[in-house]
Amino acid sequence: QVQLVESGGRLVQAGCSLRLSCAASGRSFSYNAMGWFRQAPGKEREFVAGIYWSGVSTYYADSVKGRFTISRDNTKNKLYMQMNSLKSEDTDAYSCSAAGTANYDTAPRSYNYWGQGTQVTVSS
Repeated sequence: QVQLVESGGRLVQAGCSLRLSCAASGRSFSYNAMGWFRQAPGKEREFVAGIYWSGVSTYYADSVKGRFTISRDNTKNKLYMQMNSLKSEDTDAYSCSAAGTANYDTAPRSYNYWGQGTQVTVSS
């Protein structure tokens, strides 16, 4: 059974940092692009960051560029996202995902596997 399990979300104050982790099991995603998305209740899922299968290329939404950093460790089948200078508007449920291809995409439909999400709440 393929699973993606996120961790690291919690309540923090604005300006603080968090590191989200995503552990994959059931199969290797070493040759798949992976990404982080976020979603608030009643809103559409929003692309946050993507990373090429090898990790050499990354892409970010404008809203997080310069503050968030996505990375991966293919030896551990894990995905990470370092979130710095958090703002109240970063409050959302964050999910990791694995794409069907080696290159990342900003569209949720390009991702075949999803975690359940971890809640990040930033108080101002």
